[in-house]
Amino acid sequence: MADEGFKRKLAAILSADVEGYSRLMREDEEATVRTITSYRAAMTHLIQQYRGRVVDSPGDNILAEFTSVVDAVNCVVEIQRELAERNAELPENRQMHFRIGINLGDLLEEGDRIYGDGVNIAARMESLAEAGEICISGTVYDAVESKIGLEYEFLGEHEVKNIDKPIRAYRVLSYPGAAAHRVVKAKKAVKSMRRKTAFAIAAVLVIAVGAYTVWNYAFRAAPPSKNLVSDKSTSADLSEKPSIAVLPFDNMSGDPKQEYFSDGMSEDVITDLSKIPGLLVISRYSSFSYKGKAVTTQKIAEELGVRYLLEGSVRRADDQVRINAQLIDATTGHHLWAERYDGNTHDIFALQDEITRKIVSSLALKLTGSEQDRLEQKETDNIEAYEAFLKGSDLADPEYLDPDRFAEAIPWFEKAIELDPNYSRAYAALAQTYFYGRYVSLHRKLGLSDRHALIRAYDYLEKALQNPTNIAHRASIWKYVWQWQHEKALDHAMRAIALNPNDRISLSTTIIALNYAGRSDEAVDMIKRMRRVDPACLF
Repeated sequence: MADEGFKRKLAAILSADVEGYSRLMREDEEATVRTITSYRAAMTHLIQQYRGRVVDSPGDNILAEFTSVVDAVNCVVEIQRELAERNAELPENRQMHFRIGINLGDLLEEGDRIYGDGVNIAARMESLAEAGEICISGTVYDAVESKIGLEYEFLGEHEVKNIDKPIRAYRVLSYPGAAAHRVVKAKKAVKSMRRKTAFAIAAVLVIAVGAYTVWNYAFRAAPPSKNLVSDKSTSADLSEKPSIAVLPFDNMSGDPKQEYFSDGMSEDVITDLSKIPGLLVISRYSSFSYKGKAVTTQKIAEELGVRYLLEGSVRRADDQVRINAQLIDATTGHHLWAERYDGNTHDIFALQDEITRKIVSSLALKLTGSEQDRLEQKETDNIEAYEAFLKGSDLADPEYLDPDRFAEAIPWFEKAIELDPNYSRAYAALAQTYFYGRYVSLHRKLGLSDRHALIRAYDYLEKALQNPTNIAHRASIWKYVWQWQHEKALDHAMRAIALNPNDRISLSTTIIALNYAGRSDEAVDMIKRMRRVDPACLF
């Protein structure tokens, strides 16, 4: 009786949506509606050609079913080929890329509607796909692996709401006209290199730290000293603060080469907000992990454990810049405010300050005089030096630990200093690049001896400490750890955290210094603090 009016069947389910649809609508609603109407018609035509049926198409979503899983996969391959050709005829910022997921599963059918776990799994596969890509479930892979001449990448097992067992997922790597397999393989190679490098260095540090910690506990007592991680620094206390994640600003300039500028804007807002002790700010390493992914604000906030999200976009044309920013309360989904800021690129620092002040005001944060001064302090007024610094920072990210990128970054930092000889942040970045470069033999890439490279690092660090930033202090941690001067290393760690309480690199470097100093209990507390600031970190 409960199933009256329903029937069950096995079918292949297609679930698709548009990556970045909200951005497209914000920029030009009419053009977006015209494009999606045209694309949806083309997709519907192909679905019908491959003996499928469109079940529903609300907003930017399309749900379809096929009696043959081979037909379903062949159809979406043809869809992505067709849409890739259509996108090639549009400006880059107006292109519309669909993410498509396919699952083979049991359905409950009522009239023209379909329900059930099979639909939920198809939607989960769609969420794993990137723009212009296809992801399939394990049941689809098992059915088509030997029947269609495609390549696949295993994405692991993923949880699906209300499904007891994790679901295998695969990315389709090769299909006609898209050449996507080469792009994906390149991305995979870069990610693999980053993982291997990170884990290799982590292994070295763990072994060294572990050995030294054992020595400290077994053979000498750690000298009594002030606890670096006070009770107020615990993760429990951090969770009581107002919390925010700044998502990477969209580059609306129509020029991919301007990506560093929009990313730099986002990072600087994160840096400014991170200086406020009464605010928990999620690390860029976690918030930037959502870049280019169509994930709801509620989902992001839930995964990062924050209440507020800042999202926006940057459009730059010649020397003019427009910044759109909006602050969202993720618990309600409501916008607390949305503003547009227009100005000259030379006004960029003032525009950043306006955004930061607006957030501080909206969250009713109370700042002391020194905190206000620190928030307003900028290391340079020279926009060309600032841009050079941003380009160098994009390349010298410690997460990559890539000697080629480090070597390419150094001239940009040097140019920043040439344009502004008092740019302490650039001096500090140079010192940090040489220090981290020791782990990947950067000196060989530069044709230097290790000693010569280290001397350069010390010289840059000395200049950076004349007007110290948290980058300078965290670079100093490495200097004194290597010299076995642990109290000096921890002194700089305290200073780095005081200047930027939410900086993940400062926190992780402090953890290493604490271990070398034989203060492992405090290191564990600091790890908890770091994990709260950077929920997506590997360690």
